[in-house]
Amino acid sequence: AAMGLDNGLARTPPMGWLHWERFLCATDCGTDPHRCVSEQLFVEMADVMVAEGWRDAGYEFICIDDCWMAPTRDEDGRLQADSKRFPSGIRKLADYVHSRGLKLGIYSDVGNKTCAGFPGSYNHYDLDAQTFASWGVDLLKFDGCNSGTLELLAEGYRRMSLALNRTGRSIVYSCEWPFYLRPMQQPNYTEIKQYCNQWRNFFDVYDSWSSIKSILDWTALHQDSIVEIAGPGGWNDPDMASIFFLLQLVIGNFGLSWDQAVTQMAMWAIMAAPLFMSNDLRHISPKAKWLLQNKEVISINQDPLGKQGYQVTKDKNFKLWERPLSGRAYAVAVLNQQEIGGPQNFTFSLTLLGNGLACNPVCAVQQVLPASRYWGVYSWVSSLSVKVNPTGTTLLKI
Repeated sequence: AAMGLDNGLARTPPMGWLHWERFLCATDCGTDPHRCVSEQLFVEMADVMVAEGWRDAGYEFICIDDCWMAPTRDEDGRLQADSKRFPSGIRKLADYVHSRGLKLGIYSDVGNKTCAGFPGSYNHYDLDAQTFASWGVDLLKFDGCNSGTLELLAEGYRRMSLALNRTGRSIVYSCEWPFYLRPMQQPNYTEIKQYCNQWRNFFDVYDSWSSIKSILDWTALHQDSIVEIAGPGGWNDPDMASIFFLLQLVIGNFGLSWDQAVTQMAMWAIMAAPLFMSNDLRHISPKAKWLLQNKEVISINQDPLGKQGYQVTKDKNFKLWERPLSGRAYAVAVLNQQEIGGPQNFTFSLTLLGNGLACNPVCAVQQVLPASRYWGVYSWVSSLSVKVNPTGTTLLKI
């Protein structure tokens, strides 16, 4: 059977928009139709993604998360959309999204109920995969609530992967498998990558600095077990929303300062994380739009070599990360985790990078974030001094 890696999908980390972190299960369609999770929301977001350059920047998926379903299956046992939220049905919405040059993502759960209590896919894996394929769905985020035992969890993730492949439709498969395993056992990432295109490792990302920081700390702590497995076809998701979307980009919401938003964007690029925004694209500041559509940062995230970055060293409040890129280049992030005071300098030798080979015998240094600036040519024995704001990050390409 063809498995996740062999399905030809997700050659670079998927990019898109999903509703969860920003809109949750909002039901007030009568009083507040612009906030309600409904077909109107997705149609409007798809239009904005085209009109405002998001699609052209690479954000191609528009994803429905939990709460889209009717509370029961139909008489044939098939999942059905909530008729109030999605009066035209999912197939119609998928056709519209496709007509705009975008792809549609949807959500289900490996257990008998989703996290919000709607019908899950347990005992219906083949039927649900066929339903999603018949609707024209392009991505499935498969959550792990209410799955019973760890054996049933693993079996469900495997079975849905095979069921999706049997449909003959190209559907990116986003799993929560390792996140639900981790409290009890170490995930087997080699197996998970056989079945999934991306997988979530950590808690939902929230609109807060503590959430972003805890994800980065967790990733550095576990990098020996997760960095090597990432690559074309399969990616570590720091979190996409509702665990799924690789680190969901909460930029453009309420909880992050500008420096922290820069840190999230820079570090998601270093981590080769799927880039899924959860924000209201109809009301986003020009600065947030500049950051999220930044071509230099996106090209690092989407680098075809597909290697995930890792922490090289830390010193007091500073963390130094690198990511090998194609063409023997490196992306380098200097993160200042101090939350008080002013900008601080961090000085490091270029011999630290790429096992001493990143700048051998010379290299050009380009600053990407927080602003684009050419630093010049350095020799491999040089040191770089980088000034970084509190909770900020300077992203370089070497």
